[in-house]
Amino acid sequence: MDLATLLFWIIAIILVGSSLLVVGLRNIVHSALALVVVFAMAAGIYLLLDAEFIAIVQILIYAGAVTILILFALMLTRTNNVRTNSNPINKVWWIGAIISTLVGAGIIFAVTIGPYSHVHAGGGAGYGPQNAACPLPPNNVAYIGQLLYSPTCYSYVLPFEIASLVLLVAIIGAIVIGRED
Repeated sequence: MDLATLLFWIIAIILVGSSLLVVGLRNIVHSALALVVVFAMAAGIYLLLDAEFIAIVQILIYAGAVTILILFALMLTRTNNVRTNSNPINKVWWIGAIISTLVGAGIIFAVTIGPYSHVHAGGGAGYGPQNAACPLPPNNVAYIGQLLYSPTCYSYVLPFEIASLVLLVAIIGAIVIGRED
């Protein structure tokens, strides 16, 4: 067993354990803190897959901003008569267990015997479309930058800007809704 495989299994065990803690702990603040560990371990998996940019975004956005937002929302919405068991057991948990089992079976089918399982077995096509004007950059971050802003290769500038406008509209909408009249 090589080092990457050993690291994967360590990270995967911690990831699954902490995700079970997120849904199983009674105290909602402890669940939110276990969520930080889930996000960090997911970033570790991305690093093992040589997706440095996604790992950095995972840490900055999810483990940082989203978790802080959740904790602030918990602190600001708490009332004085909150019980210690702020995360009660759902009465229809078995429906979630059935759905999770079906999703897991679907993933296992897709990876092993599904119609697209040959893509990874044969080596795949690698990065997106290649031509002489767009040589393969040395790492993922440079490739993402090339896809976003390169004038000679296919550029995602327009969809990137449209996404930023959608986020701007969402922020303005949140400010209007949250503004006290």
